[in-house]
Amino acid sequence: METSLTSTSQGQGALPSSPLGLAPGSRIIVAMSGGVDSCVAAAILAERGFDVVGVTMQLWNHGADGESRFDSCCSLSDVHDARLAAHQIGVPHYVVNYEKEFRSGVVDYFAKEYAAGRTPNPCVMCNSKLKFDHLVERASALDAEWVATGHFARVVHHDDGRPSELYRGHDPRKDQSYFLFNLKPDMLRRVLFPLAEMTKDEVRRVAGQFNLHTKNKHESQEICFVSGKRYTDFLEQHYPQQLGQKGEIVSRSGEVLGYHDGIHKFTVGQRKGLNISSLEAKYVAEIDAASGRVIVDDLENLACEEFLIPEINWLVPELKSGNDPIECEVVVRYRGSPIACRIEKLPSGPWRVLLAVQAKWVSPGQAAVFYLEDRVLGGGFIGSRPKPVAR
Repeated sequence: METSLTSTSQGQGALPSSPLGLAPGSRIIVAMSGGVDSCVAAAILAERGFDVVGVTMQLWNHGADGESRFDSCCSLSDVHDARLAAHQIGVPHYVVNYEKEFRSGVVDYFAKEYAAGRTPNPCVMCNSKLKFDHLVERASALDAEWVATGHFARVVHHDDGRPSELYRGHDPRKDQSYFLFNLKPDMLRRVLFPLAEMTKDEVRRVAGQFNLHTKNKHESQEICFVSGKRYTDFLEQHYPQQLGQKGEIVSRSGEVLGYHDGIHKFTVGQRKGLNISSLEAKYVAEIDAASGRVIVDDLENLACEEFLIPEINWLVPELKSGNDPIECEVVVRYRGSPIACRIEKLPSGPWRVLLAVQAKWVSPGQAAVFYLEDRVLGGGFIGSRPKPVAR
């Protein structure tokens, strides 16, 4: 028997159906960020008779930067919005301070990756190393078996001992399964996604039905702790000692085309802001942290047919051994198109991903997430890749 927390849209104004396999009154910790998604997730569960406890994680103090941010994730207004929504829904609400853990687990990682010439994905790290990890711990302390969030993804639980399964959400425009590949199985088995089969428009409509004040709240598209400034300015303000010094911008043949103020200002595929002496458009093809060189090339030469991943977090246990090649699809950037691929475990340790077609936007440090149709098999962070090949 399979149980999954899904919702079924049954026409204009319909509320999602109740989750299967959960008895009314079961206690569920709901992560309430203050956005419309998490507020609706809490409202749905409370309306279905579950014992909902709202928890807001205070992650970043914008006031420490001399800012008063009221319009972004992690801002004071988000905490206020979550508290007010919990009051409207009629559930208890707590604010827990995880600023120290957020800095060490997410922000420090963000800076370290850029300093090493890689492009980090802080949302993946925040989900796996902070939000779900600590929420599951908090749930246990509050005698709750389940943790729910407003993510657009789907999880299927089994009662026969098989691991829980992660799938894409119903709305392809909002699917967030890409950011959840790094959850450990013991976390995933306790997670519920009430918005799994809803679209964003349906979420806002349901928010209106519950008369939630967040129903028309805009979504922040920025990195929460960088809100209001360029990420390079943030790094230079908070991590000046870790950033690389000035270096050369060179062609693939080694010709010096210009100079830069630090490799943290570049990512593979970047075209703008190079300030080089070239009559043709050039793109960042490689970043050499050891020498401080940024190598640029023509767009058509950025494609690669394979790359390595040091470690993969497999959500399907039988794939961990790597005894047999794995045929599936890979997404190498959020909202990127799936690419057919073959995954092999190398004797030296890492995994090699062979692409069916060449891909241009394969950036070291970014997440590569593997799918079989809509199911998430696992994923990892892109390591090295061969030099771009001319087509």
